[in-house]
Amino acid sequence: MSSVICGSLAFDTIMSFEGRFAEQILPDQLHILNVSFLVPALRREFGGCAGNIAYSLKQLGGSPLPMATVGSDGADYLARMRTQGICTEFVREVADLYTAQAMIMTDRDNNQITAFHPGAMMQAHVSRIEARSDIRLGMISPDGREAMLQHAEQFKAAGIPFVFDPGQGLPMFDGAELAHFVDLASWVTVNDYEARMLCDRTGLSCAELSRRVQGLVVTMGAEGCEVWIDGEKTLVPPVKAAVVVDPTGCGDAFRGALLFGLEQGWSLHRCAALGNRVGALKIASRGGQNYTVDFAEAGV
Repeated sequence: MSSVICGSLAFDTIMSFEGRFAEQILPDQLHILNVSFLVPALRREFGGCAGNIAYSLKQLGGSPLPMATVGSDGADYLARMRTQGICTEFVREVADLYTAQAMIMTDRDNNQITAFHPGAMMQAHVSRIEARSDIRLGMISPDGREAMLQHAEQFKAAGIPFVFDPGQGLPMFDGAELAHFVDLASWVTVNDYEARMLCDRTGLSCAELSRRVQGLVVTMGAEGCEVWIDGEKTLVPPVKAAVVVDPTGCGDAFRGALLFGLEQGWSLHRCAALGNRVGALKIASRGGQNYTVDFAEAGV
């Protein structure tokens, strides 16, 4: 069984700020904001939601099929995925654009500020989802606006159940569009901030949203996650990380584990518990795709 993961492939430039953002930004001066952060540590990583989720799913033994676009500078990314055994059949190269780029700055409290250039990602809607016997699941993660809209409709038309994971793409859509995504999806996963925005824009509570899908998962970082099914909430406890190094890609690691569990036919609670464990493993390494899964530790 394979899972199509629609979303971005990106190069992440990750910077570490040794102070706290809150100490550098004056709340009463936001209208004339002009700040500079000294970042002694800088590195470049392979990232993007589709890439990170596919990496997590592959680490667990799943079969990811990322559907994404890269630019003229994307050859190294494609080669790396192939070396890892990740199929690039649905990854398109766009010659006259750059691969998406994310500039991520993390402070000492693991707060993050991100600037994102979409580049080739804005052509992602050109790729189409079709029914195929080996494709059983899908995921809509942050991508170009038109791609997210069209791929959700295409998953539904193809009879492929999918997870709606709007992430940082959520603000692109109004309440009616978000409610339509929910109605097309089989599952929804958001973090706690995104859950509040989703509820605010749709006018629906988490309980009401969960009644429109098979399940809603709200991740809360170190606090674990909530699983909502048919209006009922269950708290899935967190897993303490051995060490906290870098939060970049933790949500994507969780979502790869969620897809793996769904591929196995597990309950949503069991999927979420695995997601918490894999997220705790990921946060102990830098970047979104440099960790390895210890199967005994992850409880697979």
